[in-house]
Amino acid sequence: MVTGAAGGIGQALVRGFVQAGSDVIAVDRVERPADLATDQYISCDLARTVRDPAHAGEIFAKVRAALGARPLDALINNAAIQILGSIESLDRDAWRDSLEVNLLAPFIWTQALLPELEASRGSVLNISSIHARLTKPGFVAYATSKAALSGMTRAMAVELGSRVRVNAIEPAAIDTPMLRAGFSGNAEGFSALESHHPVGQVGSAEGLASLAVAIVREGSGFLSGSLVGLDGAIAARLHDPV
Repeated sequence: MVTGAAGGIGQALVRGFVQAGSDVIAVDRVERPADLATDQYISCDLARTVRDPAHAGEIFAKVRAALGARPLDALINNAAIQILGSIESLDRDAWRDSLEVNLLAPFIWTQALLPELEASRGSVLNISSIHARLTKPGFVAYATSKAALSGMTRAMAVELGSRVRVNAIEPAAIDTPMLRAGFSGNAEGFSALESHHPVGQVGSAEGLASLAVAIVREGSGFLSGSLVGLDGAIAARLHDPV
């Protein structure tokens, strides 16, 4: 199951798991994209599943109906929102929305689907962010939510032990239509972003999906509680004024 499946990374995750032989149930709040690699689609506002337990019960009933007799091998908590703003400008709604979608929804969905995941000795993969460790001005709400998501990943892995593996990927900039739109008319800025990564490029959604498949399908059952950086070595780079 992949949440946030309609976005650039979400669609790549769906394709990656389908190509690896998995049946994928996709979840997002918008209409199903025409070219999504799976027909199994549940339209759902994750924030509402956090706020409204009765609605959450209805959604999880749809999930179980879609599963049928099949096991749930993995829950990919990919959905996220990125609300930017200074410390002075962020209001309560911005904080609430950021935490509900980026942190509480992954917890609520993992909690609700734990019986299915445990029955299959499955795994949870949270798509966190490099902002969990390294950030910049204007990202305080987003960075805080992702830092908490990474922390929750470790805590869940410890508590669930051998029952369900829990890991996270912390990507840096990933080449998606949304990222490209942010640099519309600014090719020089996009090139600068690429050059700031020591490998000389931003990541690809397909590369992230391949990593996700590898983590979920790790055969020994020993990879758990890991926060896997996918950042082109930018997290290792020291930016000093010269």
